[in-house]
Amino acid sequence: MSDASRTTAGILLLALVTVETGGLYLLSIVRGSAEVTPFQEKFARAGHAHAGVLLLLALICQVLADSTTQTGALNWLSRSGVAISALLMPGGFFFSSMGAGRTKPNKFIWMVFAGAALLALSLISLGVGLLTA
Repeated sequence: MSDASRTTAGILLLALVTVETGGLYLLSIVRGSAEVTPFQEKFARAGHAHAGVLLLLALICQVLADSTTQTGALNWLSRSGVAISALLMPGGFFFSSMGAGRTKPNKFIWMVFAGAALLALSLISLGVGLLTA
């Protein structure tokens, strides 16, 4: 495993602890001790699920990126893009649903779309990198 992959994987594993603590917030919603609207509950679930899945995918991408011959921006995109989308997309779900009684997303919804675009570009970059290595 390359040094870049090892370092990034360590950071990603530590970041998964934040997903675990986010699960405590979801439990408070489900148990009724946090007052949220149905919209906010759905966005909390979506944000939590995206965070966990994307962080795990970012871990897998570290090993796969080592198998490419990419350099420069493409290597960065293949190695780090999914990890950054794991911040953007869940952040968009959480930040766009903040506020008492909110029933629709606020302007922070742009983060979900930016994260989705970055995720797609990163996966395309890594996929092409693997196919051409």
